[in-house]
Amino acid sequence: MLRRIFHTFATRLSVALLSFAVVWLTARSLGAAGRGSVSLFVTDCAALLLFIGLLGGSSLIFLAPRRNVWHLLVPAYGWAVVVCTAGTVLAGLLRPVPVSYLGHLWALALLQAFLSINSALLLGRKREAAYNRLNLSQVALLAGLLLLAFMGLGWREVPVYYCAAYAAYGLPLLVSFGLLRRLPDRWEGGRGLRSTAAELSHHSRGAHLSNILAFANYRLSYYFVAHFVDARAVGVLSVGVALAEAIWLIPRSAALIQYVDLVHADDKQAQLAPTLRVARLAALATAAAVGVLALLPPALLAAVFGPEFGEARPVIAWLAPGVVAVALNVACSSYFAGLGQYRTNNWATTLGLLVTVPACWLLIPRLGIVGAAMAASLSYIASTAFLLVQFGRATGAGWADWLPGSRDVAYLRELVRSR
Repeated sequence: MLRRIFHTFATRLSVALLSFAVVWLTARSLGAAGRGSVSLFVTDCAALLLFIGLLGGSSLIFLAPRRNVWHLLVPAYGWAVVVCTAGTVLAGLLRPVPVSYLGHLWALALLQAFLSINSALLLGRKREAAYNRLNLSQVALLAGLLLLAFMGLGWREVPVYYCAAYAAYGLPLLVSFGLLRRLPDRWEGGRGLRSTAAELSHHSRGAHLSNILAFANYRLSYYFVAHFVDARAVGVLSVGVALAEAIWLIPRSAALIQYVDLVHADDKQAQLAPTLRVARLAALATAAAVGVLALLPPALLAAVFGPEFGEARPVIAWLAPGVVAVALNVACSSYFAGLGQYRTNNWATTLGLLVTVPACWLLIPRLGIVGAAMAASLSYIASTAFLLVQFGRATGAGWADWLPGSRDVAYLRELVRSR
């Protein structure tokens, strides 16, 4: 399992570096205000994708091993169209944005939705290499096209981002259809479609509610900052958040493989020991990485991203405790999701949201983006503490089981040697 985690981690590391390149390119070329506009657009797209998961998401991975992938794809696609259309209309009603913005929001959210559905089905069939390649290709295309437009052609306007995104998501989507056609599943007409759609809906509602709530915890502060401060502040905040959250590729890579293995395992209890071992190593690596990141001087951030972005340094420092807490959070939540026990994750994210809203309301008007970082860390820590208690009750694991030891280091050293 650790070898597969390393392969997934390597891909996600590449994705993170390329995503960092996208953040750097938009920050250097568009400034803090332009970066803030791109961040709000990306956040709007992500919000639509979350609601698409109410009839898909991780449940596609859960059901793909035992259901016809084409029967899963049809209801997931239909729901994606409904959500993107309704969500775009709602965005136009809630915020004063141009019609062109809404058109790009609808089209790009739909492209991303279709690609995420196809990728989830491939991952559910353990086509992890194809899944990783698709994820890598979309961000590589986006970074490459932005580099060409911004630096090569001198086109430094926000609409350039939209144009690059169409190619970045559209081309991998076409490739994903070819990969799905290689699976042994064949379209069998409408037979079994209704029952599959009903089962997908049943699993998705419970599985994905926590993701929606988690997204609110992660990104609600952007809208508070946009309201109480301005788009420039959102741009600075987004850089600090992007750098801190990039570290999550470590625990998320581990959790993804754990989840897939747990879904396929006949003996669920046997997965507990490797889950704890990988979680300990992931948490240790996360703490080390965030410690290095928190020590970056403001002058370095300003030199890399532009003079406006040195202010991101305190954002990173206040996010650091929450980032480490999320490493344990991800391990616990993936374990409960793999067992189909979604209620526990939902309660954890609900608790986090109950902390996020009042914290943002009280801290951001007074402290700006630093208050947003404080609110995020408080939310992450509260949610993680709840999950750790519930995990202990469900498995008998104590607090000491989460602390790395010499056996973990020896295990990792032996694994490296074997490679």
